[in-house]
Amino acid sequence: MIEKIRTFFTDVQFEFQKISWPTYEELKGSTWIVLGMSGVLALILFVMDKIMSTLILDIIMGQ
Repeated sequence: MIEKIRTFFTDVQFEFQKISWPTYEELKGSTWIVLGMSGVLALILFVMDKIMSTLILDIIMGQ
C-alpha cells in the first residue's frame, strides 16, 4: 500500500514537470477574454430573459 502511494506521488511529480505554465502577460490576456465573454453572455441572457418574460406575461396575463 505504501509503495502504491509513493508511486502515485512520483508520477504526479513527473506529470507536473510536463506542464507548460502561461506567462503573466498570457494570463492577463486570458483573464480579460474570460471576463469580457462572461459580460457578453450575461448581457445576452438578460435581454433574452426580458423578452421571454414580456412575451409570457402577454400570453398568460393578456396584458
